Amino acid sequence: MSISKNLNNIKSQLPAHVTLVAVSKTKPVADLMEAYDAGQRIFGENKIQEMTDKWEVMPKDIEWHMIGHVQTNKVKYMAPYVSLIHGVDSLKLLQEINKQAAKNNRVIDCLLQVYIAEEESKFGLDEQELDEILKLVQNDKDNFKNIRIVGLMGMATFTENKNQIEKEFKHLKTIFDKYKKLNTEHCQLNTLSMGMSGDYQLAISCGSTMVRIGSSIFGSR
Repeated sequence: MSISKNLNNIKSQLPAHVTLVAVSKTKPVADLMEAYDAGQRIFGENKIQEMTDKWEVMPKDIEWHMIGHVQTNKVKYMAPYVSLIHGVDSLKLLQEINKQAAKNNRVIDCLLQVYIAEEESKFGLDEQELDEILKLVQNDKDNFKNIRIVGLMGMATFTENKNQIEKEFKHLKTIFDKYKKLNTEHCQLNTLSMGMSGDYQLAISCGSTMVRIGSSIFGSR
């Protein structure tokens, strides 16, 4: 099937409240443009340099989401244009995003990445760190004027065990529900980003409002 057919097929299955991020990492601009011409406007990349190269040549009504692990020294390259940073996994990174957003007179939306998997390789905050960051952003408004925390993100363990994945997704949804009542200018949690090509339907059934789908749209890498 073509990229546009794959895309329309997936979109037809998604509930209206779920946002689709087309994960376009490693794919050429021509592939992204096929998805763009089929109506897709949100693309997710995991390398800042690659995302910036694509941003420079593609239409400017695209929302670019940074979905990979972010090194603080690279934030400045995407600060002029990035729409949403999914993987904010430390206070240091959040402070750097705020600093670079201020230099560009922007407020950058962020998701805090929560560690829910049973693998050592995954990044993310534990629940205590999450709580501390959310309290800090609410109470120290002057130092976080240029970021807005709009939700949480999590990645389940890479396993065939659907019960385990479901347990991890439900755990993240419980954490999300605990904080979604926050409603300050820079803390409004309305997005729960979980689920990828292999498990997005399960993620949606567990409460996800944003799914990151790549290979089911663009083919395998």
